[in-house]
This record gives sequence, structure tokens and C-alpha cells, in this order.
Amino acid sequence: MKKIKLTLASISALLLPVIALAQIEPIAPGGTGGSIGSLQQLIHSIENAAGLVFGAIAVICFIYAAIKFLTAGGDADKVSEARSAFIWGIAGVVVGLLAFSIIAVVGSILH
Repeated sequence: MKKIKLTLASISALLLPVIALAQIEPIAPGGTGGSIGSLQQLIHSIENAAGLVFGAIAVICFIYAAIKFLTAGGDADKVSEARSAFIWGIAGVVVGLLAFSIIAVVGSILH
């Protein structure tokens, strides 16, 4: 449970700069972009940042499982633990993809 709380706190901390630097004011026609002009753009920016964090966590999880496999040394318990880490990594990727697809579907319905 502590790991989940720590992970959520870390993700929240990584997303704070996106929210803090967001400027909620309309972009003038022909403007350069750079600032966030609507709530939809703010949500899109947060979504992009969350996607990057999710991708990084997924890569780290798979690297961790690979290292577990390589260091198992033929021990059945360690191989089983590495396989479990790999399967949980796949489950996390599937859940993340489902979350992003739900956001996309709801966004397309509301748009």
C-alpha cells in the first residue's frame, strides 16, 4: 500500500509543473501558441505528461523484470518471481492503455 501511495504522490509531483505553468487565457489569433488557452488544452497537456510518465514506469518495470530473469541463476523461486513481475508489468500496460482509450472515447463523445 505504501508503494502505491508513493507512486501516486510521485506522479502528482511530476504533473505539477504542467498545471502550474498553464496560463488560462485565450491565445490571440495568429499567436505563437506556447500558452494554454482552454481547459481542453490543459487536459490535453496533462494527458501528454501522464503518458510520458506512464511510458517511463512501464519501461522501468520491464527492465526490472529482465534483470530479475538474468540474475535468477536457474533458481525456480527467483524465476517465478521474475515471471510474476513481467506479468504484472504487462497487466499495468494493459490497464494504462485502457485508461487512455477511455479518455479518448469520452473526449470524442463530448467533443
